[in-house]
This record gives sequence, structure tokens and C-alpha cells, in this order.
Amino acid sequence: MIDRRLRVLQAIARHGTVTAAAEVCRLTPSAVSHQMQALARELDVALLEPIGRNVRLTPAARTLLEHGETLSAQWESARAALAAHRAGAVGGTLRFAAFSSAAAVVVPRALDHLRREHPALRARLRESEPARSFDLLAADEADLAVVVATPSIPPASDAAFEQQVLFDEPLDVLVGPGHRLLGRDGVALSDLSADPWICSNPGRAYHQLVTLACASAGFAPDIAHFADEWDTGAALVARGFGVALVPRLADLPGHHDTRRLPITTDPVPTRRVIAAVRAGSQEQPVIAAGLAALRHVTSTDLPALENSEQLAAGPVAAGRTSSGAWGRKRP
Repeated sequence: MIDRRLRVLQAIARHGTVTAAAEVCRLTPSAVSHQMQALARELDVALLEPIGRNVRLTPAARTLLEHGETLSAQWESARAALAAHRAGAVGGTLRFAAFSSAAAVVVPRALDHLRREHPALRARLRESEPARSFDLLAADEADLAVVVATPSIPPASDAAFEQQVLFDEPLDVLVGPGHRLLGRDGVALSDLSADPWICSNPGRAYHQLVTLACASAGFAPDIAHFADEWDTGAALVARGFGVALVPRLADLPGHHDTRRLPITTDPVPTRRVIAAVRAGSQEQPVIAAGLAALRHVTSTDLPALENSEQLAAGPVAAGRTSSGAWGRKRP
């Protein structure tokens, strides 16, 4: 019901260029330009003005975006109100987007909860980086996103979305079997300032997370290797090529001989995990059910978040980090 061209204009505003907006909206740059020209003619105002090879939004475009956000939120609220007139169980399709750890640990448990509580509801999961998840929400290709709060996502003040905190997840240090910190009573992140580091490639949420955590501890990490997969990173750590930060819920492959050490001295690095939906959509029955399922899982089914003492005593004392020692569902 909302003119798709408004979503394209929102994408230009969010990403800054026609090319980036075209990629997000799955259009060609020429199609984006054509749509913006047609919309400008219909409204009889200029929406974009060229700045070198790029464009910038005109004051009229920003006014249109303000009204567009209000219209979008009202439309989502109308869909929620209309759902109250439908009889029967909560049904339909709920589309999740989630970053890797949440897609592996949190969302599947929420899907299991939804299957039990709302058997008529069909849930779909797409793994995606946090910034991309917001693009999927904005394009109405996802209904509910589980993301890490990083500088790359829209701020909480962005009127296009509703965001709520699910949980704060500690980050642990992953070291090899001969690392000098093994056996220490307490570990500070600054203790690793001279170590080589293993991190994901620049631009990914995990890379931002690691560099910001190290900056808070007073140093810039010497990144020796870039690895986007836990299997690669754990293999390098196990052979002494560096150290890494790993989220408490991240499931590492058990065939690599690594040790997970909780950080016990401030600043303790954490990552904030949030749920996001389009503004006005949170009362729609399927989305409300999804949010309730996520809250249920994060409040009752993630014991590893509170398990740092057992983590320190268990895998390290055992001499090996097994994937079954943390982040698994309780029997």
C-alpha cells in the first residue's frame, strides 16, 4: 500500500548513493534514477540534486521522508488493528533475519517455541549481517531482525524502526593450549595488547566489535590474520598464530585445541543483541509472537550468559574447549 518509490528514497537517504540504494532494493541504478525522476514529476518538487558523481537529498525530499516514515508506521499499525478482526489462531509467515551466532543459537530456539505455541504460524530464517538485516526490514523482505548493536546499524532514534534490547553477551578470549595467560586467576583484555590478533574482515560487525573493545581497553589490536569463519579462526588460535575475542554463545568447532578465558577485569567487553522491527508493526500478531518467543528464549534458555565461573573452571581445567561445554540447550 505504501508507494515502493518511498522505500527507494529511504534507501538513498540511508546509504548515501544511488548505486548503494539500487543494490539494497535489487534494482539497477538507472531504474532507481528513473523512479526518483518519475516521483519528482508527480510531486512537482526536486528530490535529488547532483554533487559530483553522487547525489544529495533536497529539503523537499527530507520533508517527504518524514511523512513517509509516518505513513509507513501508520500502515503497519493498521495491519495490526485489522488482524484483530480475523478469527482463529495466530497464523501466517514470520520472516526472521539474524546474524550468525543468533541464527545458530537464539533464533532456532525461538522457532521451536513458536512451533509449540503457534502451530499455524510458519517461520523463515535468513542469516545476514546486522546492517543488511535493517535493509531487509526496510524493503519488507523481513519482519523481525536479531542484530548486534554496532555503529553500522541505524541509531535507536531512527523513526523507521522499533528496537528493543534482548540481552548483553560477554566476550571471552580464545587462546591456544600453551598461552601464557592459562592458569591466571584473572584476565584483563589489556593483557593481550602485545599479542597478534585474529579477526574478521573490515566492514563486518565482528570486526567493529573487536576493534572497539580493544580501543576501550586502551590499545589497537595488531591483526595478523583475517578470518570470517569460526573454524578458520579457531584453527589459527589452536596453533598459536594469535588470539581472538569470541562471544559467549558462539559455538566453536570442538576439533581445535583452544582455551576460552572469561575477562574478569574492567572493561569487560560485551556485545548488545537487539530485536528490531518496522515502526508500528510490533503489535501484528505474528510479529508480537516472534518477539515474545525471543524474550522467552533469552530469559530462560541461555544459561551460558551467566556461566563465566563454570566456563573458567571447566574447559580450561579440562585442557580443551569442547563445543558442548557452553551455549547448548539444557536437557
